[in-house]
Amino acid sequence: MSLEDTELKIGNTSFKGVYIAILFSLATTLGGGVWTASSLYSRLEAVESISVPDIVPLEEKVLLIEQELKANDVSQLQGKLATLGTNLVTISTQQDKLLLINDSVSELKQNVIEMQTTVQKAEMVTKEVEGFQKQVDVVKRDVQDLWDGMDYLSNPLN
Repeated sequence: MSLEDTELKIGNTSFKGVYIAILFSLATTLGGGVWTASSLYSRLEAVESISVPDIVPLEEKVLLIEQELKANDVSQLQGKLATLGTNLVTISTQQDKLLLINDSVSELKQNVIEMQTTVQKAEMVTKEVEGFQKQVDVVKRDVQDLWDGMDYLSNPLN
């Protein structure tokens, strides 16, 4: 059976093969268009059901953040950071110098302790020398007394 021999009767009207093909393609095109429109409409309803939240609080927060940035002078932050970096380098250098001074102070403290020990030893020696000096003075006086006694014995009239 060929398309040319095919015939369709609807009511009192009869349709031949080519007309049936054209009618079928038009019907399917219209059906596809209706289906696409229906699908689009359901998607639009889904988008329509989405509610947009109130953005006024967000706008207020953004404005507040901008005001704080201006108040804190963030635009000058780079310069302040450079100054801070320079200050940190200076502090680090000064800290190194202080550590060297601390080492020197520790050495000087050790030297002072050694000197104090030497002074204590010298004071002890000085006390011993003073004791010895007193003994020597006693001996000198005794010797002088003996010489005086001998001089008196050799010449009693003087």
